[in-house]
This record gives sequence, structure tokens and C-alpha cells, in this order.
Amino acid sequence: MSDTIQAQRTYALVGTGGCGKTTLAEMLLLEAGIMNRLGKIEEGGTMLDFEPEEIKRRGSIQPGFATFVRNGARHFLVDIPGDGNFIGDIDLLLAGVDAVIFVIDAVDGVRPLTRRMWNAVKKAGLPALCAITKMDRERADFSSAYAGLSSILGIRGVLLYAPVGEQSAFRGVADVMAGRCLLFEGQDLREEDLPADIIKNIDMLRETAVENIAESDDALMEKYLEEGSLSPEEIKQGLRQGVIRRQIVPVAAVSGLENKGAKVLLDAVEALLPSGLERAPFSGEDGRELVPSASGPAACFVFKTLTDPFAGQLAVARVLTGLINPDSVLKNMKSGDSERLGAPILMVGKSQTQTKESIGPGAVVAFAKLKNTHSGDTLSDEKLAFALTCPVLPPQLISYALAPKEKGEEDKVYAAVQRLLDEDVTLKLTRDEETGDILVSGMGQSHIETAVERAKRRYKVDILLKTPKVPYRETIRGTAQVQGRHKKQSGGRGQFGDCWVEFASLERGAGYRFEDGIVGGVIPRQYIPAVDKGIQEASARGFLAGYPMVDFKARLYDGSYHTVDSSEMAFKVAGSLAFKKAMETCRPTLLEPIVILTISIPDANMGDVIGDLSSRRGKVQGSDSIAGITEIKAMVPMNEILRYAPDLRSMTGGQGSFTMEFSHYEEAPPPVTEKVVAEYRQNREAEG
Repeated sequence: MSDTIQAQRTYALVGTGGCGKTTLAEMLLLEAGIMNRLGKIEEGGTMLDFEPEEIKRRGSIQPGFATFVRNGARHFLVDIPGDGNFIGDIDLLLAGVDAVIFVIDAVDGVRPLTRRMWNAVKKAGLPALCAITKMDRERADFSSAYAGLSSILGIRGVLLYAPVGEQSAFRGVADVMAGRCLLFEGQDLREEDLPADIIKNIDMLRETAVENIAESDDALMEKYLEEGSLSPEEIKQGLRQGVIRRQIVPVAAVSGLENKGAKVLLDAVEALLPSGLERAPFSGEDGRELVPSASGPAACFVFKTLTDPFAGQLAVARVLTGLINPDSVLKNMKSGDSERLGAPILMVGKSQTQTKESIGPGAVVAFAKLKNTHSGDTLSDEKLAFALTCPVLPPQLISYALAPKEKGEEDKVYAAVQRLLDEDVTLKLTRDEETGDILVSGMGQSHIETAVERAKRRYKVDILLKTPKVPYRETIRGTAQVQGRHKKQSGGRGQFGDCWVEFASLERGAGYRFEDGIVGGVIPRQYIPAVDKGIQEASARGFLAGYPMVDFKARLYDGSYHTVDSSEMAFKVAGSLAFKKAMETCRPTLLEPIVILTISIPDANMGDVIGDLSSRRGKVQGSDSIAGITEIKAMVPMNEILRYAPDLRSMTGGQGSFTMEFSHYEEAPPPVTEKVVAEYRQNREAEG
């Protein structure tokens, strides 16, 4: 069993949207005999992109999974989406694999988002191969793409398979180490001597590659410096160890669309990437390290949840250690529940096959109908009691409001989107207490639109998507001393509460502060918290436009009471009346949220993007350019960038990406305040 697991490979395809990952996956599956012809993204015929929303978008929105056998050993392949809208859980997905095939587009090279994805691979501590694809396309430039690996990403590349020809002339690869030419003939390779015009260049590439391999190991480096060369066996072993230690990244030129290079790429996967027994130890939440083993107690980590129309919810898990057998019982280390796993399911796209085999470290399988297990949970034998440290996912970037097409179906809308949260951990669903809106938050506009499309299709509910209200706040700029007096007598016991309150502004971000200045018992102690509560409840409803009032203090300093008619409720109403009266003279104003926007774009788009930020009242804090990619940091009002994603995509031809995080509140300029107040009053009038 351990020999079988030793030959097993578990890896992810990682790259930006449009770089050719899914097409490359199709090529690998064709080479493995899983398919008999290549599917085409344009026709919606690929094996791994099968959701209706993926076919419509012509791109991946969720990871694709494929299991196949090659040379007697299993491969577990995970195709990770590359669109910035759908990579919020990339850290979680990478926790499920042992290595990565990093995909670079020979036409566009290293894009701004490429750096973010490579940083995720480095953070996960995974070895990698690099496939430079689309070598057959117009404008393909292998040299430029290869140079970007080191100049932009800091990768020490070792070129194993250099292109023979480019664009329409791409006809094969040069095996740099063997000094042979491998020409493509359908799915086969024909070996020849190197063409005379590239022999010198290949010799230079081999020398550079051997130097990089030697530098990854002290003993090899010492021998290389002494003797000036390494044996083929030393090169082979040094290359593999350098990859596993994440010191070097082998590179191959391929073309997924033309089915050119699958064999050399899979040969490299089998020869160079680690098995589930060779990967680095796992870190546990309790500080323990777990070294994978084919024997001993078992554990697996659930890194994705899928919904299947027939099987229901599927928990996709990676076996960390031990053997998982059909009907194994493991404990969920988060919930404490025991889960009977049933038969492990091997996946190829939407096809599922149950297996009765024992599944060992590195295997990626699904389990159906688990009781209470979700993405990020570890299932472990109680003797082991190991819980993997779960990656921390980034916060959602943007929110939209949901509404039913038919009034009164709000709960139905909420329930439909709620059911998506298990399979998409980057979605968040809330009800805004201020506005009453149902808010769905995600990683971008396309992410949220796609989630809503999926909810509508699956659960037969009509949902309207609208831009939510910006979370403005209100504050005051002046001071006031006012009386809040509530007196009501209508026979029997009445109501009486009387308070004098001083209102004053506080520094930005201070929130709300209540001060008790009562002396002499003019208001009994039991009624003072009621005044505070009345002010807080009134301030939560705002004064100008219905937004919470913040950054002010209220000092209760005088008042009176009635021994019979006073009550907590009466003083609460008095506090509310005092707030409303004070707002008439305290010069209330609107505060708008300001976010820090970090944008990565090609240098050529810098002028357009900065000009656009200025038009959105943005203030550029600085910029930094490295190897053709500029990173801009700016402070921008949130209201100005609610729909920034499609605008940035348009300005940069799809090559720009951004992240944002809340920074602070600032006083809104008069035109913004006037517009927000006018809309609020208009809505109030419409509601009657």
C-alpha cells in the first residue's frame, strides 16, 4: 500500500482567469485516457466546467476535481478558478493538495493577479512546476513570460522543456537536460536531434539549469564548484529535492488547445512532485505537527463542500494520514460529532464513482450526507485527535442588497441564498438592522451575481439584486443644552419624566459616551439608565437621513421626577425627546465611509486609473512599479466604488485587480449630504 501511495500525486492547477488552466486540464485528462477528445470552453463542453453559470461565463467559478490513473498510480487534480471574484477560498483549496502546476499565459505573461496567486502558493508552502501555455497563439512570447517568473515573482526557474518554434510554428519542445528534440505528432512525441540553430542556446540553458539545481543543495554545489559538472543521477536527484524543498521551479512550454505537451508535463509531475507521504508535516491547532503516514490512526481535512442534485451535499476531503476505509467513523474536531463516512467517492468533473478501496495520504475524495461537517473541518480518529490549522480567509469586499420580485417573499430569498453558504465560504449573508436590507457580501460583483443566478436556478425563487445603502453615519458639530420632558396624564396613573442633557461632539471614531452628572437625587438612580437608553435608541435612528448618530457625548446634569407618575419608560421617552430637540441646534452632518483601495495594474494603465480615482474623489497615497506592474494605494469614499470591479476591468482589459478594506469615516461634502438626505425624505414620503 505504501508503495502505491508513494507513487500517488495530488496537485492543483493555479493561474489567473483566461490563462488556459481548464484547457490544460482537458489536455491532461485526454493524455490520461479519461476522455477521447478535447472539450472546448467556447462550446461549454469541458469536463471540469459543467455548472450552467460556468458554461454561460466560459470560465470556472468553482474548483474542478479529477481522479485518474497513469503509469499505475493515481493522480488527484484540482482545477482552481482564476478569476479574482472566485479565488477568495484559494488558501483553503491549497490546503487540500501537495503541489501546484502554476500556469502562465505566453501571450499576456505575468499579470497583476498572478503575483497574488503565487503569494498564495508560497504561503501554503507548496512545491510547484510551471507550465507556460498558449504557445501556439498569436503574440505568444515565451522569453518574456519566462523572464517574468524571476523579475516579477522572484521564482528561480529551471527550464526543462523549451519551445521549438512559437505561435503557429510551435511544433515541439527541446528536452534541455537530455539535449533532444521532442516533436508533437497528435498525442505522440517523435524524438529527434536538436535543430542546428538552437543547439547553442539549449547548451546555455542546460548550463544555467544545472547551476540552479546545484545551488539548491550545499553538497551538490560543492561538487559542482570543484569538478564543474554533475552526473545525470545527481542532476535528477538534485532537481527533485530542489523542487520538494521549494527552492526551484521547473518550467515547460505547452499548448493546451492544440494538445501539445501533456506527456512531458505529466512525466514531470510524476518524476518531480512529492507524494502524500513526502510532503511537509501538517500544523495542528494545538501546535502539534503531523507527519503523514500510511499506517496508524486516520485523519482528513474537508476543504470544499459541493451540492450535487442527486447525492445532496458532498464534503470534499484530503486524507492527511492513515487509511480511510468504507464506513470509517471519525470525529469532527470542531463540532465533536462522530461521522460515519460511507464509501469514499472518486470524482471526475460531475461524474462520481464510489470505491471500496482503502484511501491513503494525499487522496482527494468526497463523502456524501455527513451530518454536521463543513469546509475547514478536520475529521480525525479519536486516538489521534488532530485538528489541522485552518487558513484564515480574506474578508468580503463588496455587498449588495437582495429583494424578492414578489413582496412578502423575503424569507424565501434569504433561505435560498443561505443554502449556498456551505459550498461557498466566501459568501456572507446578513440582515442590515439599520436599513432592513438582506445583504449578500462577496469578493466582487461577478461573484455575487453568479451566486444569485445559482440560487434562482436551484431553488426556483425570483431575486432582485440592488446596490445596498452605503453605511453612512451622522454626527454633530456643535453643542446644545436641552430639556427633554415627557408628561402624560389621562386618568389614573400618568407618565412623567424630565431631564436636562448637554450634547457635545467627540473626536472621530470615539462613538457614543454617556455621562451621569446628577447630584442631589433630582433624578433617582434607577431612572438614569433609562435616559441613556432613550438617547441611544433615538440616535440609532439618526436625524438627517436615518443613519446612526456617532461621535458625540450626552451629559445628564439636571431634571425632576414625580413620586407616582415617573417610571423607566417615561424617562426613556424624555431622553429620546432631548436628543431630537438637541439635533435642531447641534449642526448635524453626514459621515461617509472611506476605504483603502489597493489596485494592481499594468504600467500602461496607470494614467487612466489614477485619473479615474480622482473623478471618484479618491486620494492616491502612493504607487510602486515592479517589472511592468504598478500597485496603487488610495483612500476612496465607499460610495464611489460600489461598482468599481467592472470599471477597472474595462480600463485594464481585464488585467487589473484590487482589494479594499475599511479605513475610517469622514465628513461628507455638501453635495453628497444633500443627495442622501433628499433620497431619504423621498423614500419616507413614498412609504407614507
